[in-house]
Amino acid sequence: MLLSDGGRVRSDRDFVFFNAPRHVSQAVTLDPEPDPGTARLSVSLPRTESEVERIVVTGSVPDSFAAVQGLILTVFDHNRPVAWFEIAEAEPVRAMMFGEFYRRESGWRFRAVGQGWASGLAGIVTEFGVRVDDPGEVERPVPPPAPMLPPNPERPDWHPDPEGPGLRWWDGQAWTATTRPAVSGDARHCSRCGRSRRWRLFGGPALCRDCTEEIEAYLSGWRGRAERVLRTGGPRGDDWEGLWTALRYQRIDAAAGAGALKPLAHDHVERLVAFAFADGSIEQSEMDEFDAAITALALDGPLIEDLRRRMGRGRMLTRLRGGELPILGATGLHLDPAEQLHLNVPAIHIRQLARGPKLTEGRLICSNKKLRFTGPDTGTEMPWARVVSVTTTSGRVAVSATSARGGAVFEVADPDHVAATMEGALRVAKRLALSPGRRDTRSISQEIKAQVWQRDGGKCVECGDSHYLEFDHIIPLSRGGATSAANLQILCRACNRAKGANI
Repeated sequence: MLLSDGGRVRSDRDFVFFNAPRHVSQAVTLDPEPDPGTARLSVSLPRTESEVERIVVTGSVPDSFAAVQGLILTVFDHNRPVAWFEIAEAEPVRAMMFGEFYRRESGWRFRAVGQGWASGLAGIVTEFGVRVDDPGEVERPVPPPAPMLPPNPERPDWHPDPEGPGLRWWDGQAWTATTRPAVSGDARHCSRCGRSRRWRLFGGPALCRDCTEEIEAYLSGWRGRAERVLRTGGPRGDDWEGLWTALRYQRIDAAAGAGALKPLAHDHVERLVAFAFADGSIEQSEMDEFDAAITALALDGPLIEDLRRRMGRGRMLTRLRGGELPILGATGLHLDPAEQLHLNVPAIHIRQLARGPKLTEGRLICSNKKLRFTGPDTGTEMPWARVVSVTTTSGRVAVSATSARGGAVFEVADPDHVAATMEGALRVAKRLALSPGRRDTRSISQEIKAQVWQRDGGKCVECGDSHYLEFDHIIPLSRGGATSAANLQILCRACNRAKGANI
């Protein structure tokens, strides 16, 4: 209630309650849908009219405040609590004055009161000048009890029937008419249907023979549905949730479904990894999709860890090629001003001479300015302006330069990592970093990937292996091969390395 200097409302419009939840001045508003177990008022003191000296906060309950546990009055400044008052032992009354805002020295203050009114809410408001023709008008009617919600109500499942014995199906929004008898926890009865078991396998599942056969028959068809969902949308979305909802409806344990899915789940993850590496780069979205699939499919073990390491390394190399380079310490090196060191590894410089290859051991140094090789009695350097490309060939790093004699070949312990770092430095120096969404010549569309994968059966066409699969250009890009379904095949990593750039 908004009170004038006489301590009374100016008119009935100064009474804000559930039938009139907003004051005409917009100074006080009652939230019609507060959080459960709370009531909430919004008070705008700057909007309060000058005639208003006090804003009294009151409330009522159908029975008694003595039955209300944890009654606390809290004042917020925006979303920050600035004052609170715990009413530890409320009186057995139906109405209470909690506190009030009041003017003092051209400002506003607040004080907690906690005073009860035995005559109810109608008694409080009439004392402050509100006319009440029908006391029921200001007493909020008791709402009917809300239907009992199960734990995790967004998930369809069987729960104890709120209206009787047994179980009832909750569809995620409401209770349905579908019920089942409650099952006994006794090992002599089936944990699914509740019937007496005629046999018992020590250490085995507490299922009867009929349920075991019924589950096996259902899962054989369920696997076909799961395969279609994995192939079209992956382990996410409504179709995926629908698979597990169907299992719960049939009273089939999720572990049984996960076991039935395991071969399909491994094939799906192998497909994800092969598709991700088809373009030679691993984006963060592909890494997130891989992690989400592993979690959703509940996969683990050495094979999954191997794929995770492969994806992690692929993401690291992609970031290096894109220009996200480390900054290393340059202790013992003489660098130019503003020069930053990105790579410093042992290497062997291979030069082809008339009498054969000459191998020189030393260190390969890559900075944001140039590429250097230092040996015991020799040293070369190459500014990035002279470098055309960096590639890996037969496990070695090949640098192509603007002049025929300016290139170099290096043998290093990890050629992929070294080449990725050098390519990233080259891109940054020449401002060649790929913009988001830009595709290079190695990109393969999702349609072509799916067509080749389906045609080759998701296995290596040479040895039939289904692990560590890669997309291979039958005629290499370096020899003019096209990125088409006819020129692509699935090979395992070993067969692809053995093939190399051969046709």
